[in-house]
Formats: sequence, structure tokens, C-alpha cells
Amino acid sequence: MFLRNRHSDYCETLDPLDAEILSVKAAEEVERYLVYRDNHAPTPLHALPALAAELGVGTIHIKDEGSRLGLGSFKALGGSYAVIRLVLEEAGRRLGRPVDIAELHTPEVRAVAAGMTVACATDGNHGRSVAQGAQLVGARAAIFVHSGVSNERVAAIARFGAQMIRVEGTYDDSVAEAARVAAERGWIVVSDTSWPGYERIPGLVMQGYTAMVREALRQLPEPPTHVFVQAGVGGVAAAAAGHLALVLGDRRPTFVVVEPARAACLFETARAGRPVKIEHGEPTVMAMLECYEPSLVAWRVLSRLADGFMTVDEDDAVAVMNRLARPVGNDPAIVAGESGGAGLAGLIRAAADSAIRSALHLDDASRAFVINTEGATDPARYADLVGMPPEAVAHAKGSKALGATA
Repeated sequence: MFLRNRHSDYCETLDPLDAEILSVKAAEEVERYLVYRDNHAPTPLHALPALAAELGVGTIHIKDEGSRLGLGSFKALGGSYAVIRLVLEEAGRRLGRPVDIAELHTPEVRAVAAGMTVACATDGNHGRSVAQGAQLVGARAAIFVHSGVSNERVAAIARFGAQMIRVEGTYDDSVAEAARVAAERGWIVVSDTSWPGYERIPGLVMQGYTAMVREALRQLPEPPTHVFVQAGVGGVAAAAAGHLALVLGDRRPTFVVVEPARAACLFETARAGRPVKIEHGEPTVMAMLECYEPSLVAWRVLSRLADGFMTVDEDDAVAVMNRLARPVGNDPAIVAGESGGAGLAGLIRAAADSAIRSALHLDDASRAFVINTEGATDPARYADLVGMPPEAVAHAKGSKALGATA
């Protein structure tokens, strides 16, 4: 399904608070923080010339977040950044002066962090980032996971020393339970979704994602004309749309939000013209995108800057995983998790549909940009869907990626 944005706020300027969060200055600050992180390196940008020719577009570039900060997902940029910011702010209040990232590992700051507990709900990747951030600063972490989160993903979070708490139900149920327990125990909720009265911390999480967009703009030979980004609650889509609009102004690309058909809360919100919570149905293979209520901050941005909203099916997501694992022509091999290629699946579906193609002005001069938001964060599941383990794809990638990395 495809829906053009007809909201009354469409093409309006960003709310001043959102513009500040997603600004160039904020992105520069995020990048300054990243210098102090182990495993930090810009993630690669790959060209997909064979696929571009198949789809009848000028170019396709994909930002591959599968190696981000050793966590295998773009989420590594958000939750951990927010945790670090919150610890430094609390240290500043306790010490009566501003505290910079350069002081993160001093005894004074570590003592403050030791008395703090951060909590969040997660489908897997955000919780891993929050847990890693807590371990990095010496704080405690309590991570709430719903019944659909695999044991492999739970173990990947627990290895950072986090307390793992299982919650019956969906992701949204785990969000509510994390907020309830945190309020009772005085923990700080570091969520990637927002609700009335809770916006600043999700804003910091979104701010962390701007570093990825800033990297991509430096790597791309030309700014994109079309961007397709997947969404769960909408945080990464809003961060990308907002930062691109603030940097490129009138040259901002056509921006399309892509969701699983089984969990399309932003699509339905756009159709209703207001935030809505959709019914929980059959689970989607795109597990990291299985969200049933949008982030209010994200919607505030996307209602202004998203040009369209679309859904993709289960088979679309699996087909993209396999296409990237077994590339054609000069395209590189890329390990994309179940949710990682959803934006590319949206581009493929849009290019094949004459009505959508026309509505978005996709043609042979279009420069498309997508993000592989995760690698094989559940290796067993990846191997089942692709028919070979991620290590085999990574081995093939090594022989082809150098020429394809911009």
C-alpha cells in the first residue's frame, strides 16, 4: 500500500525543538562523542549499480550499519549516546559545573553513574545499545523484552551485564511495563519512543542517529533525490528526514517511510491524520519494526517532512535479504537482517508499480538512498531465511565490497 502525505502540517517548517535536536550543530556534537567510543568507525556506503539498472533508476546507494560500534545496528548510535548524555548531565548537577565527555571515565563521574539505573523496552537492538552505554559509563541497566524477542537477542543484551525482564505481550506492552516499574524504583527510562510528557530523552536517541546521516552525506557523490527509510515507531525515519531537510533545504529529497504491512502504525497514523494505535495481529518477520503505536516526536517530524508512506510484505523483506546476500553483477554482498533491508524493499516495490513510480517521480535520473539498518543480529534466524550463515556472506563481501564502497 502507498499513501501520499496529505496532513495539514505537510511541508511546514520543523518545530523549533525538533530543528534543534536534528540540526547540524547537534550532529557535530554526536560525532564528537563518538570519538571517545571503542570500535568507532564510519560505516560503509555501497553502490548497487546492477540493481539500479534493473529498477530503472540512476543510482542506488545503501548505508550499511551492520558493523556499527560492534553492535550490528544503527541503534548503537542512539540509546548509548542518550545514556552518556544523561550521566554527564547528572554529574554536572552533582558537581555544580558542566561536565564534558572527556571526563566520562574520571572517578567523580563514575561514582555518579554507579548510582544510576537506566531502563528501556526493546525488540533487541535498542536495548543492546542502552545496555552497552550503561556498561561503558558504569551504570546499571534493566531491559524489558516482550515474548516475541528471541533468546539469541536476549543473550546479546545480557552480555553487557543488563538485568533482563520478560514481559508477556507485545513491544508496546513492554514499553508500558518499563515505564511503570521505572517510576516505582526511580530508574531513568531511555526509550526510543515518546508519549505525552516524555519527549526529551527519545529526542536525544534520535539525535544520535543524525551521525549516520551526516556520514552518508559526506560519502555520497551527490545528494540523493529519493530516500526510503524503514520505521518501527519512526525514530530513525524522523531523524533522517529532519536532518536531510535541515542540511539540504529546498534540495531535500523525496522521503518515503516504509513499514511492514503487519505493523504499519505510521501508515495508519498518516491515513487518520493523527497518532493512532493499531491492533496487534500476526507477528512480522521484520521483528525490529514490529511496533503498533508511533513515537509522538517522530510523527511530529514526519507529518511535515515525509512525502509518502508505504508498506511491504513479509516476502519482500526476505527477498531483499537474499538479493543482498547473493548479489548480481558488480553489486557487493551485504548481510542485512530481517528488518535491515525493508527500506530497500520499499524502493523495489515503488519502482515496480507505475502509479507509485509516477507519484514519486522516480525515473532513470533518480538517485536513491537506503539504509541497511541491521546486520544478522539473530544469526540463526538469518541463516534460516537466507539459506546460509552470515559468515559465508561476509566472506563473499570481502572480495567485492572494496570497489563498491564510496
